[in-house]
Amino acid sequence: MGRSNQALEQLAVGIDIGGTGTKFGIVDRVGNLLFSGKLSTKKHATPETFIEELYSSLSPFIEQAGGVGRIKGIGVGAPNGNFYKNTIEYAANLNWKGIIPMGEMIETKFKLPVVLTNDANAAAIGEMMYGAAKDMQDFIMITLGTGVGSGIVANGRLVYGHDGFAGELGHTIIIPDGRYHEGTGKRGSLESYASATGVRLTALEFLQKTDTPSSLKNIPAEEIDSKAVYEAAMNGDELAKEIFEFTGKILGMALANSVMFSSPEAIILFGGLTKAGDFILKPTREYMEANLVQVFQNKVKILVSHLKESDAAILGASALVWEMK
Repeated sequence: MGRSNQALEQLAVGIDIGGTGTKFGIVDRVGNLLFSGKLSTKKHATPETFIEELYSSLSPFIEQAGGVGRIKGIGVGAPNGNFYKNTIEYAANLNWKGIIPMGEMIETKFKLPVVLTNDANAAAIGEMMYGAAKDMQDFIMITLGTGVGSGIVANGRLVYGHDGFAGELGHTIIIPDGRYHEGTGKRGSLESYASATGVRLTALEFLQKTDTPSSLKNIPAEEIDSKAVYEAAMNGDELAKEIFEFTGKILGMALANSVMFSSPEAIILFGGLTKAGDFILKPTREYMEANLVQVFQNKVKILVSHLKESDAAILGASALVWEMK
């Protein structure tokens, strides 16, 4: 009896579309990743050829999982994904320009219902269903990768705004007339400081303006990245520690603004930069608290995501399916 019930258990497909690669997988209700694979996004000049490869790569897994009848739906996380329209709109890091009806295209090809949102919102839903935000009604998810993404959950619901694009904390201006952001043409955004790209730029600036001895000075400028800064900090390099201190200061200030806006129970950090541990977390907590007014102080936890980074985007996208009506 138990076995037949198990066989009928519904599954969800999660697809994470990134600028370079796309990951996909089939997930059960408790977050076990049963099948997974990946393909190159970058090599596809059109969304049509991308969908063809996605179909030929994913279909065998759907068959192995018990066929289309066992799949409740497909969840998609994508840059500039619009939840209301199931579209990808003006994504700077994709080859396909303008507005792409990605949800509709996937639905037509796979004959399954599709729900689509931006990648950071998908990560927030995954965290709420499977991760550190389980049972939380109010939290903010911040992804610290090549860029800074965010998803805001308030009163148990993701904040989408009137057009589906709410929650772009990475593009909020934190330093007036500050560092130029190539992707948006704006100055002083959180993303231009608190992303892996931002850490690299800070390192290059600090190296240029200081006489402090540093092992980073032995590395060619084009090879300096956040990983090199982390390794130097681990080896006791004072300048590398200062770079993280500065990054944490900016991030902490931005988080203070976000806390005063939505009063979350926790802020959950996710992505490559969290691997720097206390080098970045300590100043972030310190500067967040220092910039909060009293009523918000010492109330908000800063947590690091529990989800495995390689699977989190797939889990987040698949979690969208369980929210479907």
